[in-house]
Amino acid sequence: MYVPGYFKVSEQLVLENYVKANSFATLITNGDPYPQATHIPVELETNAAGEQVLWGHIARGNKQWKDFEKYPQVRVVYLSPIHGYISSSWYDHPNAPTWNYVSVQVTGRLRLVNETEAWEAVRRLVNKYEAGSANPVSLDSLPPSVQADMKGLVAFEIQIEHWEAAFKLSQNRDDKNFHAIIEQLEAKPDPVSKLLAALMKERRLAANK
Repeated sequence: MYVPGYFKVSEQLVLENYVKANSFATLITNGDPYPQATHIPVELETNAAGEQVLWGHIARGNKQWKDFEKYPQVRVVYLSPIHGYISSSWYDHPNAPTWNYVSVQVTGRLRLVNETEAWEAVRRLVNKYEAGSANPVSLDSLPPSVQADMKGLVAFEIQIEHWEAAFKLSQNRDDKNFHAIIEQLEAKPDPVSKLLAALMKERRLAANK
């Protein structure tokens, strides 16, 4: 991933927290004749050996999994839903418009996991997202007929080899133009623009500490 210096983020805790909060990702693998991609939750976890890994699963009907053993080197792209267009008309000088966004990419080696490991991966995933439910569902307490659907999944573990991150949030703008961007985003009616402005201010504050 191309990451200009202004936008590079290397604080490991920041990257880990981002992935935990934005776990819906794109799993990219090599294929024949083209690369393949699937959009799924891929969770940052710690395995039984105490290693930090990524866990996920895809439908058995998704043929991408048949290439996993042949092409184990994979890339997982986590793109934040908070992003937006930045008009150069907001600056005090002529410039090109751009797009602000946050992305973390993780590369590593994928392996298929056994039935016990698959159960644990899905169980933790369900527990994580059911935690805030009024009537939380548990994989362990579902009827056997529903649990049997696990046979329709292919689960995997990714040994992490490299992290990359681009937090492109107008860090290259001076204070005057940065605040002009914030004002314009906050004045827009859509909630994503307001969230983008808040994220920009958060990162600016962190960088200035």
